[in-house]
Amino acid sequence: MQENPCYEVRFVEQKELGFAAVDTGREKRQGFAEVVYGAGKTAQQIAEILKTLLAESEGNVMATRVDAQKARAVLAALPEAHYDEVSRIVYVERKVRCEDAAHRILVLTAGTSDIPVAEEAALTARLMGNDIRTIYDVGVAGIHRLLAHKEELLAANVVIVVAGMEGALASVVGGLASCPVIACPTSVGYGASLGGISALLSMLNSCASGASVVNIDNGFGAGYQASLINHVGR
Repeated sequence: MQENPCYEVRFVEQKELGFAAVDTGREKRQGFAEVVYGAGKTAQQIAEILKTLLAESEGNVMATRVDAQKARAVLAALPEAHYDEVSRIVYVERKVRCEDAAHRILVLTAGTSDIPVAEEAALTARLMGNDIRTIYDVGVAGIHRLLAHKEELLAANVVIVVAGMEGALASVVGGLASCPVIACPTSVGYGASLGGISALLSMLNSCASGASVVNIDNGFGAGYQASLINHVGR
């Protein structure tokens, strides 16, 4: 069988660093460079991968789950990078997205304790070229707080709902919104929340149509999925 040169160009572009095989073709295939998972990597490894991605791509690059101590070392090696302490993301932003109310991603949290996961989702989606709005602490224990933002909820193109405890906010939002809803359970809660499993199961069993669910504390996955949906047809 004759080899397809297009396949080689699009799918086999990578750079070997010894400790990592960097997928330098990811931006061409999927529109955004490979994202570095920082947990378990050294600061030097994160910095080297980011430098490679910067050299081989044109857009923004990022590393998730980087603690503050490690981030300081990465920023020393990569002065153009920034660190967001809440979301624990190191990033270099070369392309800034302008406001686009018609394609806005709305990020909601049930409580203040869910904000770190929500910020990971929000910054991920922003770096991927989306207009982001965040509204925090609108859980079902005070449902009036959510209803006060009804207009923004109905105007959103995608909604990310970040909630721990019983995860009920995702079902409520799913029953109100006319757009796709991405539910992100968090590990916030007392003993019976089982580290987020209770919220995860509640969201998976939601009777609200149009809601999808990502893994526990996976703000990055929620932001990435929201971005893909938000760019359909654009």
